[in-house]
Amino acid sequence: MLTPFEIPDALRFEKTPGGLVRAAISTPAAEATIYLQGAHVAEWKPAGQRAVLFLSSRSQFVPGKAIRGGVPVIFPWFGPRSDGRPGPQHGFARNLEWTIEETGLRDGRVAIELTLQPNETTRTLGYHAFHLSLRVTVGPDLEFELETRNGAEQPLTYEEALHAYFAVADIHQASVLGLEDTTYIDKTDAFRRKKLGHEPLRIAQETDQVHLNATAPCVIHDPVWNRRIIIEKAGSESTVVWNPWTEKTKGMSDMAPGEWKQMLCVETANAADNAVHLAPGESHQLAAVIRVGSLAV
Repeated sequence: MLTPFEIPDALRFEKTPGGLVRAAISTPAAEATIYLQGAHVAEWKPAGQRAVLFLSSRSQFVPGKAIRGGVPVIFPWFGPRSDGRPGPQHGFARNLEWTIEETGLRDGRVAIELTLQPNETTRTLGYHAFHLSLRVTVGPDLEFELETRNGAEQPLTYEEALHAYFAVADIHQASVLGLEDTTYIDKTDAFRRKKLGHEPLRIAQETDQVHLNATAPCVIHDPVWNRRIIIEKAGSESTVVWNPWTEKTKGMSDMAPGEWKQMLCVETANAADNAVHLAPGESHQLAAVIRVGSLAV
């Protein structure tokens, strides 16, 4: 069934021991792994670089269980569902299997488009008429284009995120530029609203911040590995920064105790005040481009 979408010497599909199907991409430009469950980019390594995405050593690659690391797709709510109805953390998109629409190879870059349509699970949760399409392009850069279309006769309000986990050498020495002077919701402090000063964001404790009306690119400085990770985005009004730190990690079965030191989430999002409102028939595009460079000497 998957054979027509494979690309010789560039893209193949394989089934994992846990029962998931993944796309394995390998070209002179980059290597990557994308799982059909969640349309989840789990790994990306440009040629000559270290792995850019963090992937927990205890991730559970089984049906229905979200993968810890990489870039999960969050939809249609961020965090716990807030309307009083039941639903999994961060919505259902990251736990369901998506459908391959097309693949291609151009200028040494592999593109794959995956879609998610309503099914029994989403209808049970009250989502009957939406269409999600994610196009991922793997090369020296990693590109995402997530389109949401409202096929219902009623307006659709939703939250979304590309919940990217980035690998860093030491969280104590890493910093994030691009969020200076923004207002954020501090989810570790009773959801109080605070303002970041005019300085890079550094992580010194459990951090869970939703930066509102934040449209600028972000840059992760990783001095130990002498690299910077640039995250450019479009169609995104929020940026989320997350690190679970020591105590929260202890309660996570799919993350080793010390792994919080080697990861930092900087997420391209539309959440809280920046939730997306779509009229019937309307669509919205969320895009992100990730690339890696060296720090200036």
